[in-house]
Formats: sequence, C-alpha cells, structure tokens
Amino acid sequence: MSLSELARNSFQSGISASKWVQLCRLFINKNTTHRSPEETQADISNSVLLLFRDYPGDPTLQGYLRHAIQHGLISLPIFVSTFLPAARSPELHNSATLDMLCRVALDCHYATGLPPMGSLVPFSHSPVEILGTVVEAMALLRTAYSLPTAHFHQLTTSASELLLLLASCVPDVSPISTGQAMVYVADATDLITMFRLMPAVRQVLENLMLSLSLLLGEDAKVAREAQMMHTLQLAMGKGDILGSNSDSDIVTLSLFLNCLLFGRATEFGPGDTRHVTAALVGLLRWSSWTLNVFCTQLLLTSLTLIAQSAELGATTKSTGMWRAFTLGRLPHLLAAFRKAAVSEVITEAESYIAIQSALSSVIHRPGLIEKCEWSSSVATSETSSDKTNSTRSFLRELLYQFVSVGLIDASFAIGVDPMFTPEFQPRVYTEVQEAGSDIETYIDSKLSTDLKLDDAMSLVRKIWREPCCHAIFAEVVRKRFVSLPNSHDIEALSCVCKLLYSCEFALEIVSMQTLLPELVAHAIALVEEYDCETVGDPQTAVSHLGDVVLFAQSTIARFNLSQPTFPVKGRSVSPRCLHSAALVHRIGELDNEDTTAFQNWSRALFDSSIEGIEDTILRSTRPKTLLRIAATLFSHAIEACHARKMDKEVLNNGISYFLGPLLNWTLTGVIKSLVLEIQRRNFNAPMHLEVLQTLLLSQACPQVVVNLSAPNVLRLFYGQKIPQLGPKTTPFDSSSIQRIALEALGKNVDVLENNGSSSIPGVGAIWSDRPREAIREALTAARAGHAPSLDVNRCLLYGTPSDFLQILWDALMEAASMGDMEAPKRVATFVLTVPRTPRSPPLLPIFLHTVLLPIVATADHISTTEQTMTVELLVSIISSSLTAALHLEWALLTVCEEERFALGQSASAMARRLAGDLRKKGQGPTSRVILQRLASSGPFVANFPIFMADA
Repeated sequence: MSLSELARNSFQSGISASKWVQLCRLFINKNTTHRSPEETQADISNSVLLLFRDYPGDPTLQGYLRHAIQHGLISLPIFVSTFLPAARSPELHNSATLDMLCRVALDCHYATGLPPMGSLVPFSHSPVEILGTVVEAMALLRTAYSLPTAHFHQLTTSASELLLLLASCVPDVSPISTGQAMVYVADATDLITMFRLMPAVRQVLENLMLSLSLLLGEDAKVAREAQMMHTLQLAMGKGDILGSNSDSDIVTLSLFLNCLLFGRATEFGPGDTRHVTAALVGLLRWSSWTLNVFCTQLLLTSLTLIAQSAELGATTKSTGMWRAFTLGRLPHLLAAFRKAAVSEVITEAESYIAIQSALSSVIHRPGLIEKCEWSSSVATSETSSDKTNSTRSFLRELLYQFVSVGLIDASFAIGVDPMFTPEFQPRVYTEVQEAGSDIETYIDSKLSTDLKLDDAMSLVRKIWREPCCHAIFAEVVRKRFVSLPNSHDIEALSCVCKLLYSCEFALEIVSMQTLLPELVAHAIALVEEYDCETVGDPQTAVSHLGDVVLFAQSTIARFNLSQPTFPVKGRSVSPRCLHSAALVHRIGELDNEDTTAFQNWSRALFDSSIEGIEDTILRSTRPKTLLRIAATLFSHAIEACHARKMDKEVLNNGISYFLGPLLNWTLTGVIKSLVLEIQRRNFNAPMHLEVLQTLLLSQACPQVVVNLSAPNVLRLFYGQKIPQLGPKTTPFDSSSIQRIALEALGKNVDVLENNGSSSIPGVGAIWSDRPREAIREALTAARAGHAPSLDVNRCLLYGTPSDFLQILWDALMEAASMGDMEAPKRVATFVLTVPRTPRSPPLLPIFLHTVLLPIVATADHISTTEQTMTVELLVSIISSSLTAALHLEWALLTVCEEERFALGQSASAMARRLAGDLRKKGQGPTSRVILQRLASSGPFVANFPIFMADA
C-alpha cells in the first residue's frame, strides 16, 4: 500500500482526519526505508491533493490537510510547495477546491503568528527558489480570474492574499540571472495588463518588476516592448479564417514532427536542416503566433510525444526515438530556426527572450518533465536507486543541449535547475576525459578497423543512450563517406558501413542528424568506380566493398529511397547497379566486358578442375560487373545441373563461395531472382527451391541479406501449397524459411503450418481500410487532446491520390458532424501542405482541382444543415491550406534561396485556377457561398486578390 492508497481508502471509508493522521504515522514508522522526511511530507500532501480531482470542494479533504499541518505531519512550506504547482493542473481548476486550499495555507499561517518568511517560506530558500514560488502564486491568481465565480468562495481574494504574503518574502533580487528576470517581468506584465487586480497586488507586482528591471539592460527592455506590441497587433487580428486561430496547436505540430520522423532519411527530414528550417518558418508565419508562443508549442509538442509514447503503451523504441529527436536533434533545428526567424519584425534580442521564455514555460508544466524522465528511463532500459540523479537527467540533458547550441546561457540554465552546473556533461564525456581526447576524436578512434563488430555495437548502444553525443557520432560517420582519401583504402569505410547495416541504433542516429541520401550517393559512386586492378589484396578489398554495397542496398530498402538518381559532388549517380543485381541476362545480351567476366567466373565457380578463386580474376573484374552477373551465374548453373550437365556437388561447391565474405554481398539480388523464377514457374522449379533453401537456411548467410529478402520470400509462399520435390532432391522446409523471414521483420511467430500454407500476420486485412483507419485515429487523437500522427506516404501506397483524398474528406466530414471544425481543418492542412517525398504526388493541387468540385456539386443537393457544414469545412481548408502553401514558398525563397514549388504548383496559380473553377463550373449556391466567404476575409484576399468580390 502507498500513501495515496491510504488516503483514498481512509476518505472513502469515512475515517476522521485525526485517525488518518495516526494511520499515516504508523505507515511511515513501518516503512523505515522510505525517502527523506521532506519527500515523505510532499507525498502525504500530494495524496490528498490527488483526491480533490475526483471530489472537488470536499470539506473533509480540507480537514485532512488542516489537521496534518496543525499536528506536524506536513510542514506549511511543504504544503505550499506542493499545492501551488498542483494548482496548474486543469483537473484542479475548480473555484471551491482552489479556494479551500488557499484558505488552508492562509489560516494555518495566521495561526502561527509568524511573518511569512519562516512560516510560508523556509529561511533556507534562496532568492531564486522564493521567486519561483511567487511565479507559481501568480499563475494561481491568473487561474482564479479565468474560473467562474462561486457564491461561497472568493478565490480571487484568497489567491491575491497568498500572493501578497509570498511576494513580501522576496529578498535582494541581485542573484537572479538576466534570463530569469526577463521571464519574471514578462509574467508580471501579462498579469497586470490582462486582469483588474486588487490595488495592493498591482503595487507589489509593479515594485517587483521595477526591482527586476534594474537587472536588465536597455536592449532587453526594448525587445520586450517590441514583443508586447507584436502580440497586441496579433491579438487584434484574431478571429479570421486563416492560420491556427489558437494559442495552442498540438495537432498541427504533432503531425509535423511525426512527419519528420516518418521521412527522416529524405528531403524535409530532420537531417535536412535547411529545408526543415524553412518549413518551421512557414509554420510560424501561417500560425500568426509570436516567436515565444510558437517555440513554446513546438517544445511542448515534442515533450508530449515522449510522454505519450510511453503512456499509450508504445514500444520502447518509439519512446527512445522521440527522446533522441527531442534531446539530440531538436535543439540544433531550433538554433537554425531562431537565426532564420530574426528579421525586421523579430529582433536578435527578442529571439533569445522568446526561446528562454518558451523553455521556462514548458518545463514548469505540471508533471510533463516527470513523465519524460520516466520515459527516458524506460527508453534506455536503465534504472537507478538514486532518484535525484534518475529523475533529473532528462531536464539536465535538455538544458545542456540548449546551452551547447547557444539558445540559452549557463546562468539561465542554473536559474531553471539549481542543480545544473556549467561543467555538466553526458556520461560518455567521462570516458573521453580519461582517454585524454576530445569527443569526436574519441568516437573516430573507437570506430577503427581493429574494433570488433560486437564492441562497436556496444559503443553505439551507449551513445544511443546519450542523445547529446548523437550529432558528433553522425558527423564522424559522415566524414568517413565524404572524406575517403583513396578509393582503394576503404577499410575504415567498410567498418562503418558494416556497423550501420548491422546495428539499428547506429542508422537511426545518423538518419536524424544528417542526410542519408548523401551517404548512399557516396557509396553508389564508390561501387561504380571501384576496381581491384592495383590493390594489394583483391580478396580483402572486394570483401570490404561488399559491406559498402550491403549498406547502400539496406538503407535504400529500409527508408524507401526510391529516387532514380542521387546527387554527389556536383553530379548524379544512379542506383541502377544495385537494382540490376536481380536481373538474369541472356548470354547474347551481355556486352563484351560482361561476357568475358561471366565466362571466367563460371569456370572459377562451377568447374571441378579449378580450385579456388585466383586474384587475377578479381583484378580483371570490376565489382559492379560481378554484381550484375551474379544472378545470371546462378541461373545458368542451376539449369546446367537440372539438365544433368553439372553434378549437384559441383553446384553446391560453387554456391558455397557465395556464402563467404568474398561474394555474399551479391546474394540479395541472387535471392530475388530465384524468388521471381520460382513464382514464374508456379513452383515447378525444384532446383531453384533447393538453392533458395540452401542460401536462406545457411548460418553463413548475412543477416542483412535475410532482412532484405524477407518481404519477397513471404509474398512468394503466402497461401501456397508447396509441391513435393523429387526423391533425389533435399526435402524442402518452407515453414523454416518463413519463420526466418518473419523473425527478420521483427514478428515472433511460434506456430506455422507445415503444409506449405501459412498465415502471415496482417496480410489478410483489407488494404483499402488502412488509410481510413489511420485518418480516423488521427482525428480521434486530436479531438481527445492527444498528439496525433498520420503517415500520409504510407496511406498513399494503398490506392490513388484521389481515392485517398476522398477517404480523407469523408473522415473530415464525419468529425465535423460531431461539432469539431478545428481538428479536421488542421489535419487537412497538414495532409495537403506538408512536402511529400520526391516520388509522392503533391496533394494540394489534386484536392483543389479534382476532388473539391464534385464535393461542391454534391453539396447543392443535400440538406441545409449538411450544406452549411460542408461550406464551413471547405472554406476553412481552402483558406488555411493556400495560406500555408504561400508561406512555405516564401520561406523556401528567403531561407534556402530556392524558387521552387514544393507542393507541385505555386500557391497563386492554384488559387487562380480554383477561383476560376468556382466561378465558371460551379454555378450552384454552394460555390457562390464559398466565394463570398473567402472574399470576406481581408487577410486571405490580401494574399490572393483573385478572390476579391466582383464589384
């Protein structure tokens, strides 16, 4: 039993306050291994505060707290320090509850006869801690003015009285950092300007502002005034159909951040700093928020995604991914975004103030950092008996990253977390210091050619738990690719490539910190140009190059990098040499070089009179040629064995060479060609089946090859009755092959049917339902106040773009019929305006020019209620999406200096065509109302004059 359970059971059983106090003392005495007395008192206080959520304004619970304080079970300062942060929770936002809690603190204070310093606040508190308590009291007063008044409870009076007492405890403010002083002045200013405060409260806040202002220079005060004016201007323009229309939009930002992770290896992924910065600037302009509000919402969303991934029972990997992004990548993106956002409207000083204020606001959200701390422990599979170190690690790492990228200074970090020190460093740095090196040199030396793969993977797992080191690790990896001193000296690159395709964590770190297509391009270029003519040991060289090939193949497959070319060093390279590995060629179709190579390798592999592979054949064959003819070598050898022109033993001996490091990098294409041939022959291919089984079930077959082959293998055998092979062939075990393939895909299947037909999880589902389910889940999460996600690129795999957009519209209307217009608008804006991958079609032009007009025509013939809802939703989507598209274009031009249309067409061109379609083709009442609504929006017409109402 815990103290919370004791309090709940006692209250629900009708036990008196005095009896409950006795039970608490008994519980504490029996649990001698419990935490410190201060922590125990905080637990007791919180146990009652939690009950107020379910029993608001209950006088019995108020009596519990009074009795506990009067009899020394809880000290008054401990109660104040737990009550004020808890009062921020919406679950306690009840006038009666908060007034009762205020009266407990006030009445118990007056009963002591002591001054506030020593009664409400302990003498041991520093000025920073006292001011933190005052800020919490200011937040309580702000809440009091926002709640409805109650006849028997004067919450504003009680909260004002408590703030006056606490503010009188503030000593000399000189130890306060400049950054903290800015935040406190901003909070006090907002409170004074937003509410009609009691004269005494206004006076004490103005005095506090004056004291803190003396710590600030003229630049900071001017920046603050500019920010206030900007906020006022935006507040006067609220209520239009543009932008987010809210000071909080976790829906749009959650969808955007999820999109970054879904496409983390592509353009506009987290590793693409320039384009992500432009996208953030576009979102800032679209939202019409101040920089402070935008950064607050961005940080809040990212932290919420960490906490939510653990709360909803997501995998440890998901939680770890969000932790790695928030700590390891987001601060770098914010630093680039801050520089890009500085303009004639947002000054340099204002940008720093906004970041500091945003960080301070987010980390003081009740319970949020604590959830991230717990999620951090889960994600790293670490536990610690030292609760202080365990529960503060996430916050300190976040502050460390913000300091290291220049978003805040160390003094501000100390003001936020007094336990933070400028000397704070991640745990890996301790090993670096012991080695007498810097972190980049240390990691580079650890990834040496002498390091065993298991040791390298152990190092990466350690770095994965330290997101502060991710950027440095990714840079070390990137340099291995772009700074190859000699194309023949590829051993160091081979070591990294093997680590990347063998260790999932290594590739995830690199994918979030740098552009993976750039690394793939360097790998392809190396494969294209490499030859062994002048190397000292061609067998070792070919094996090392094989790791480069496997890295490129696995990365392209894992992240679906389907572009036809990859830019590298001012030119483009094609992955054709990798894709051609699965092609079986007729001998007459091969060019002279390939024909000679085929004949030489056929004799070396499948001629019993030749033993081993000589260096001369390796020197005379370029690796890309060997990759191209590998499937053809297998095909002709199998046909020769089937025609009894080759002994099976000779065939197996030749195959054994492909299971060694010399040639195993060609097996991905070979296995794919075998699968295609078995499928083409409708399983009437006993030799092909036997060779496929030999390769996949061999312990020597690289795991990365099995991973790459697994989808094709499962598709081949799903629902198939495998015929019995001949008596002279090896018995075929399809269940073992399928088990290996399923395990390679991360699916643990304990039972498979042995008759050649298996049930593969997920295959039997109806594909057309997947996009509809994904959209509904996102909308449901948005309406529930959670952080939604929607992988649009995956949804587009299940049908045409028009089909998907029609499904999207149906789901949006279904959500709108429940009385919610904001969530559908934000989800639709995200789907239509976030840039897609290069091979994914732009959706906004398709929606505006293909899907929308039939919807408008249909709306002319439905009920008035449905027609009104359709118009409202269409107007909000059109205005929001076109405005977002326009801001994205401007951001790409100003930030990246790219005059491009990331959404397929320019926003102006799409608006012009849509306006013409609505006027010419849409003659019904719905189109006229839509045009009238759009024309009535001044900001929208300012951006798109084509919609100006006709005179």
